[in-house]
Amino acid sequence: MLKIDDIRDLIRLLDESSLTELRIETEDMKLCLKKALTAPVTPPAAAAAAVAPPPAAAASFLPSPEAAAAPAADPAPPAGPAGPAPVQEANIHTITSPMVGTFYRAPSPDAPPYVDVGSRVTEKTVVCIVEAMKLMNEIEAECRGEIIEVLAENGQLVEYGQPLFRVRLG
Repeated sequence: MLKIDDIRDLIRLLDESSLTELRIETEDMKLCLKKALTAPVTPPAAAAAAVAPPPAAAASFLPSPEAAAAPAADPAPPAGPAGPAPVQEANIHTITSPMVGTFYRAPSPDAPPYVDVGSRVTEKTVVCIVEAMKLMNEIEAECRGEIIEVLAENGQLVEYGQPLFRVRLG
């Protein structure tokens, strides 16, 4: 069974290589990593329906053998504003997801969120959990400042590198 650090390494290696797809299958699991092409070839009708380009690398996990018989659904790309990316402010840090998984703002459904807009954080402040392969991974702020925006919804599937929070440094 692959550990989450092994999967992160595979994603990093795929991003740095000229490969566009990597598949690993065992009796216990099926892993498929695909890198988005810089200029995807899509029919005009499909291109018109696209909202945002797919992430640089996406991972889908399917347990075997039941999932092998079921068709795999591609996750929808995260919705975002069309047009050029917003200009990054100098004193703003974006906390991104270090892995593919499910985003949770609180340690349990009936607990308050780790942080809200206006919360002060330090480098070691836990801001959320990303669940991957039934492991709850606490995500730390890794900077000092104030949370100014929460960018992901509780229970939402997040991608590797997807922005989760914006922090005003200081």
